[in-house]
Amino acid sequence: MPSEVPVFQLSLVDHIRLSFGAAATSYRAHARAAARLSARGWQTRVVVMVLLGLSTSAALLALTGIRQFQIAAAVLSGLALLGHAIGISLDFEPRASAHRACASRLWQICEKYRSLLAEVHDGLVDIPSVTARRDVLMREVQVVYEHALPADRDAYQIARDALGAGESAPSDQEIDKLLPASLRQPARASS
Repeated sequence: MPSEVPVFQLSLVDHIRLSFGAAATSYRAHARAAARLSARGWQTRVVVMVLLGLSTSAALLALTGIRQFQIAAAVLSGLALLGHAIGISLDFEPRASAHRACASRLWQICEKYRSLLAEVHDGLVDIPSVTARRDVLMREVQVVYEHALPADRDAYQIARDALGAGESAPSDQEIDKLLPASLRQPARASS
């Protein structure tokens, strides 16, 4: 029987870099999702306030007895109620807060990955310690995903991308952009 040749070799540092890249990609995606949801929540509140202001103005003008103002007051009040109901049902702020909290935890983990890579680069830790710390960091990321994510489309796509199922798995060059120059991979010759 011929011996099997591994398809690729992944060094411990490469694995840590990939895990760091996935965590950093997820951090950025959660931060963007939080910003987007916060903006939508703010926009919804502004629209509802404008509709309420117009509704109040129309109601005051309806006191004159003019039928068009009475109809406008009723329609604008209904639209304001509808806008408020939509804002409540879409639940923007709690979802934004969950993404913000997840991004914050992931940022801390990214900093721990950077620290581990720096210590490995400087030869300050032995292999068993490196693997133990890597395993702890991987568990921390898992805990973040288990306990901090809202069940929404953004979270699903972020998790999918972090697992490499999407198109945004970070390349070596993208990971290098997130690291200081001293921790970047040397340019590799193309095969």
